[in-house]
Amino acid sequence: MSAPPPPREEERLAALEAYDIMDSETEEAFDDLVAIASTVCRTPIALISLVDGERQWFKARKGLQASQTPREDAFCAHAILDKGTTVVPDATRDERFKENPLVTRDPSIRFYAGAPLQTTDGLGLGTICVIDTEPRKLEDWQIEVLESLSRQAMRLMELRKISARLADSLQKIRTLGELLPVCAWCRKVRSDDEYWVQLEEYVTQRSDTRISHGICPDCSENL
Repeated sequence: MSAPPPPREEERLAALEAYDIMDSETEEAFDDLVAIASTVCRTPIALISLVDGERQWFKARKGLQASQTPREDAFCAHAILDKGTTVVPDATRDERFKENPLVTRDPSIRFYAGAPLQTTDGLGLGTICVIDTEPRKLEDWQIEVLESLSRQAMRLMELRKISARLADSLQKIRTLGELLPVCAWCRKVRSDDEYWVQLEEYVTQRSDTRISHGICPDCSENL
């Protein structure tokens, strides 16, 4: 049974896109989180899963070869609908999952627990989840650790986004800090594509700076 879309699906997808994390390279910090989840919950499989419009993609994974699955098959597509951890003790006895191809075929999921990765305004982007091929349960303290790891995963995503913004801003500063080719007559600036543009256009194309106009005291006196 496919999960229905969350009530704020368009907003959720826009938030996920803003992190620019889908299909990114593996990162040790995220890999460490799934290793901890697997150890604490004593499961052979642990994942950090992000759910977009068509699929769930694994930012980090342990014990699973696949890097993604269709969203319609994703347990995590159900888990992002809840604020708390979704626990499925035996998928073969759950109406939502008993005919799911991930249950009836490889990897033969039986147990699933997923803590949602939520933005500060409550949008579920994915989960950190643990999976077993045997029915089982988790202790309360294990669920608490899994939820702590989900919060840590979101902090890593936030730091990743901030770092990207800082790198972009630094590049813009470097660009503006270079020697500018300015026409001695009309004061236009030669851009990277060899076109001559007004200084205002050149600056706004390369930074968030906006130009306002006025008259300096000397010009005002001359006029």
